[in-house]
Amino acid sequence: MTQAPTAQEQERGLVERAQAGDREALEQLYLLHFDRIYSYLHMSVGNRHDAEDLTTQTFLKMLEAIPRFRWRSAPFSAWLFRIAHNLAMDHFRSRRRWQPEEEVPEPREAEISAEQAAMHSLGRQSLLELIEELSPEQQQVLTLKFVFNFANADVATILGKTEGAVKSLQHRALASLHKRVAPAEPNPA
Repeated sequence: MTQAPTAQEQERGLVERAQAGDREALEQLYLLHFDRIYSYLHMSVGNRHDAEDLTTQTFLKMLEAIPRFRWRSAPFSAWLFRIAHNLAMDHFRSRRRWQPEEEVPEPREAEISAEQAAMHSLGRQSLLELIEELSPEQQQVLTLKFVFNFANADVATILGKTEGAVKSLQHRALASLHKRVAPAEPNPA
């Protein structure tokens, strides 16, 4: 009895077919990774419009570079996130050099959504606010580790850091959050 291929084996097959020019395989890779790449970029840049543009650029770069992709220790998804990360960093560098005269506002909902109300009532909104106070690198490590469930080695590949640096950033971020969330120890009188 043969076993069904694992998700990683299926992805490897799609990548190999895409490298051979199979348009359907490219489309399947796009559909497989679109939501996670868009979510990561939206969390990174903070607005829908830029996230959409950068997501499109990520997949265009994937199309250009997939013939040169080589399997190493990190999975294909880490390679794709690395492309997205680099584009986000380029986006931030260019925004520092050029600021538009008028910022385009994000569309606002007339009422608070049920999800926002629930998050607020549970206190998770304040946790998100605390996370926003962390350094951008710490935010990215926590996002990639706990939102997208990447292993330390994959996070290191995406961010271009060592695995030790990722562990250190995660530790500092969690320690910082703990200090802000934990009640102050009462001073002995």
